[in-house]
Amino acid sequence: MVPPALVPVPATLTPRAGQFLLGAATPIVAGGDLGRQADLLRDQLGPATGLALPLASSATGSRITLALEPSLASLGEEGYRLTVSGDELAIRAPKAAGILHGSQTLRQLLPPDIFRRAAVAGGTWAIPAVEIEDRPRFGWRGSHLDVGRHFMPKEFVLKHIDLLALHKLNVFHWHLTDDQGWRIEIKRYPNLTGVGAFRSDSMIAPRTADPAKRKFAGRPHAGFYTQDDVREVVRYAADRGVTVLPEIEMPGHALAAIAAYPELGNTGKPVQVSTHWGITEHVLGVTENVLRFFEGVLEEVLELFPSKFIHVGGDECPKTEWRKTPSAQERMKKEGLRNEDELQSWFIRHFDTWLAEHGRRLIGWDEILEGGLAPGATVMSWRGEKGGIAAAKAGHDVVMAPEKPTYFDHLQSDLPTEPPGHGGHNSLEDVYGYEPVPTELTADEAKHVLGSQGQLWTEYMPDHKHVEYMAWPRLAALAEVLWSPPGTRDLASFKSRLETHLRRLAILDVNYRGRLTPPD
Repeated sequence: MVPPALVPVPATLTPRAGQFLLGAATPIVAGGDLGRQADLLRDQLGPATGLALPLASSATGSRITLALEPSLASLGEEGYRLTVSGDELAIRAPKAAGILHGSQTLRQLLPPDIFRRAAVAGGTWAIPAVEIEDRPRFGWRGSHLDVGRHFMPKEFVLKHIDLLALHKLNVFHWHLTDDQGWRIEIKRYPNLTGVGAFRSDSMIAPRTADPAKRKFAGRPHAGFYTQDDVREVVRYAADRGVTVLPEIEMPGHALAAIAAYPELGNTGKPVQVSTHWGITEHVLGVTENVLRFFEGVLEEVLELFPSKFIHVGGDECPKTEWRKTPSAQERMKKEGLRNEDELQSWFIRHFDTWLAEHGRRLIGWDEILEGGLAPGATVMSWRGEKGGIAAAKAGHDVVMAPEKPTYFDHLQSDLPTEPPGHGGHNSLEDVYGYEPVPTELTADEAKHVLGSQGQLWTEYMPDHKHVEYMAWPRLAALAEVLWSPPGTRDLASFKSRLETHLRRLAILDVNYRGRLTPPD
C-alpha cells in the first residue's frame, strides 16, 4: 500500500487489508450531540460524490460512524481515532474538535477530486483500510491575516478558514486595525469605519523608507466588516474547529482611529489615515478619555468574539509624542513611572486588568515586555525568540511567531522572479525545519510555549490571490510542524505528499506558489 498523502502527517498510521467504499446507501451515523459535525461532513462529501449520505442514529452494514468516546481522553481536546474497515469508517474522539479533525483526515484519504463542488462522472470513492490515532503537538496552531493594510473580502476570509481547518490549524488571528485602516464596525463610534476604513491612496513596491522615493497606486482603498459579517465569520470558523482571535492595535499603529477621532491622539490636531507603510509617531494618548474609549471598543469586541484571548498589538509604539505631551508626562508622574517605556507598560497593564475582569486574557507582540510585563499577559514573540524565551522563563505563556521563518510576507526565495514583498526570504524548507520550542527552555518552561503561527502582513499583498501565493504551501509546512510529533518530521516525505496535496489546493482554486504566474 502506498502511504496516503496526508498533511499534516498523523501521529500513528497502521495500514490494514481492504478498503471502504462510499455508496448510495452509506449513512452517517452520529448522535444528536454531533449533529453539526455530521451535517458538515455530509456537506463536504456530497457534492463531488453525488451521494445523499443520509444521517442516521443507528445503522448496520456499510456506514460512517461519528462518536464521542470518553475512554479516549488521553488523546486530549483535539485528538481522534480513525479506523477504516470493509463495512465501517469510524471517527471516535473524546471531544467534538477531534471529530472535525478526523473528518479532514477522511477527506484526504479520498482521491483529490473529493474537493470538487459538483458530481464527478465515474468517480470511485474508495478509502484504504487504516487505523489512525492522532493528536496535535501544540494547542495553538495559527494563521495571522492583516486586513488593515489591504482589506480582504469576507468571502476570502471564509475560504481561508476552510483551508485552515483542512490543515488542522485552529487559530485565525484577524488583524483588524492599523494606521492604514480600521476594518471592524463599532456601533458606538461610527467614525472608526466612517473615516478610518478609507484612505486616499496606497504605497506600492519597491519598498523604501525614503518619502521622496515612495510610489503609490493612484487610487483610494476602503473596506470594513459589519458586526453581522463578524458574527458570520466567527460562527463559520467555530463550526470548523477554528477560533477567531481579534487584534485591536493600541497604543501604537492607531492612526486610523486618531484620524476618525482626533481627541484620541496627543496633539488634538486632524490627521489622515496613512497611505504609506511603516511606523508613525502618532500614537494614542494616555488620558482617561482614551481609556474609556477603547474600553467601549473592547466591550463590543467581546460581544462578537468568544475567544479566550484578545490581542491588543502593543508593538512599534514610538514615544516621541508622549515625551512632548503634558498629559502624558502628568500621567507618568501620577503613576510613579520612570520613563515612557513604563508608560506603555502601564497602558497595557490597564487593559490586561480590564480584560481579566471580563473573563478574557490579553495577548500582545513582544514589545509589551518593555517597561515590565502585565501580570496576566501572553507574549507573541516576533522579533526573534528572545522575548518569548524571557516571558516563558518568567512564567508567562508564549506564542512563537519569529520573523524567521514565520513571516510569510517575506519572499519565498532570493530569485528575481519572486513578487514584491518584505525584505529577506523564508523558504518552504526554512518553515518546515522550524522548531517552536527553544533549546534554552527547561521542560517546565517549555510548557508555556502554546504553539506558533504564520504571519501574513499585507503591505505588498493588494488582493487575495497574492495572499494565497505567499501563504501556500508554506502554511501547510507550518501546519505539519505544529500538529505532528517531531519524530515524524521528514522533508522528503513532506515534499512527496505535497505533490498530491497541491492537486487538492488547485481544485480548491488556491493560488499557491508554483501553480500560476507570480503576482505583480
